[in-house]
Amino acid sequence: MIRALIFDFDGLIFDSETPDFISWQETYAYFGVELPRDVWNAQIGTVAFNPYLHLEELVGRPLDRQMVWAKRKARDNELLALQTILPGVENYLAEARQLGLKIGLASSSDHGWVDDHLQRLGLFEQFAVICCADDVGGVGKPDPAVYRAAIAALEIAPHEGLALEDSPNGVTAAKAAGLWCTAVPNTMTRDLNLDHADYRLNALTDMPLSQLITEVTNGIN
Repeated sequence: MIRALIFDFDGLIFDSETPDFISWQETYAYFGVELPRDVWNAQIGTVAFNPYLHLEELVGRPLDRQMVWAKRKARDNELLALQTILPGVENYLAEARQLGLKIGLASSSDHGWVDDHLQRLGLFEQFAVICCADDVGGVGKPDPAVYRAAIAALEIAPHEGLALEDSPNGVTAAKAAGLWCTAVPNTMTRDLNLDHADYRLNALTDMPLSQLITEVTNGIN
């Protein structure tokens, strides 16, 4: 029986991934090099990739990282300001409450990022539990640590939780933690391999949460 719904954040609740990629893509172009989409796709949902180091390797020299950060971040903030809550998120939150489910969030980002954006979007109070990378020593997905922390905080057994993820790294983390997992890819991740998820939706608007739970678990109580 599903007792909790656990959301990913970036790319699932709001699209921070497209602005992040575009701002880095433009930064690379400024230095006359290209940021390959496959390189970027491999790091979505984790914290392992260092774009500064990768950019310096391509350029062949050290860069003023503070300058790069400031220029890139200003552009990222412009694009982020245009982003709103992704379709279906608010309905799923409302239905989860109606179903009596505990609601959690597990992210590879840190609390400074996640909490600030949840406050801006008016969603912070919707989550009983918010677990981020800085809660587990900075470890990001595909390591399952952040999901295990969420499971413990929600006081459920792993098989009693359903995770919603948009990336292969996120799905890997959720499954390694023992959770059911539905993949809900966004513009940046829809062409990636998400076959290891238990189920896939094109968007949360595809079906009600109650139906999804039945589909994912095959009606197991």
